[in-house]
Amino acid sequence: MVLVIVVAVIALLAGLAANRWLRPRLITAEDDEGMAVKDLVGPLLTLTVLLLAFVLVTANGSYGKAEVASRGEARALDQLVETAEYAPKAQRAQVQADAACYARAVREQEWPAMARGQASTAPSVWSTDFRHAFRDLEGKPAFGMLVTADNKRSDEREERLTQATASVPSAIFWFLLATLTITVMGLGICLPRRNNRGQLITLAVITALLTTTLCIIRDVDRPFSGVIVVEPTAITEAERQATRDFHTNAPGADLPCDDQGNRRET
Repeated sequence: MVLVIVVAVIALLAGLAANRWLRPRLITAEDDEGMAVKDLVGPLLTLTVLLLAFVLVTANGSYGKAEVASRGEARALDQLVETAEYAPKAQRAQVQADAACYARAVREQEWPAMARGQASTAPSVWSTDFRHAFRDLEGKPAFGMLVTADNKRSDEREERLTQATASVPSAIFWFLLATLTITVMGLGICLPRRNNRGQLITLAVITALLTTTLCIIRDVDRPFSGVIVVEPTAITEAERQATRDFHTNAPGADLPCDDQGNRRET
C-alpha cells in the first residue's frame, strides 16, 4: 500500500515537473490556458477507471467469499458440538473439547498465518481427533450427523484458506499501477502553466481517488490482513459455546489445549 502511494506521488510530481520544464520546449506559441478541467477526463482516464472498477469487483468477491466461509465454518463447528450431545458421555466430552481447542487454534494461530497467505497445522491436530472419536460411534445414530457436520467444517476451512491468498495476480496489480502512473503523468503534462489552480486541485483529487481505489483493491484482495479484514468473530463465538458445553458436561475437567490451541503435554 505504501508503494502505491509513493509511486502515485512521484508520478504526480513528475507530471508537474514535465509541465514546467519540458512542455515549453515542445510548443512554439505561448500557452496560457492549456487543457480545461473538463478535458482532463479523457480516454486514458476512462480506461484506468474501468480497469480499476473491474479488478475491484473481483477483489471484493474474494473478500466476500472469505467472510462467508469463516461464518460457515463456525456454524458447522457449532453444529458438531450440538450433535455431540447425542453421543455417549466419553465421546461427547472428547468432541466438544476438541471443538473448543480447534476453534482456539484457528483464532490464535491460523488467523495470523492467513495474514501472510499461509495456513497453520495446529487446527489439523484437533480435526484428526474428531475422526478418532467418530470411530467409536460407528453404527450409532449420531455417527452420520457428526460426520456430515465435520465434512462441512472441513470444506469451509478449505475455502477460507483458499481465499486467504491473493485472487488478483501480481502481474495485473503491477499493470494497474503502471496505468495509474502513466495516467497521472499524462494529465500533469496537459495542465496549463499559469492560472491553473482549479486544474491542479482537480488533478490532485483524481490522483487521490485512483490511488485510494488501488489501495482498496490491494487490501480487500487479502481478506485477513491490512485495514479491511475478516475478523475471527464467528469462530470465537463457536469456541465460547463449545467450551461452555464441555464444562457443563464434564464439570471440573480442563481442556486438552493451552491458550494458543496447542495440545497440552501429558
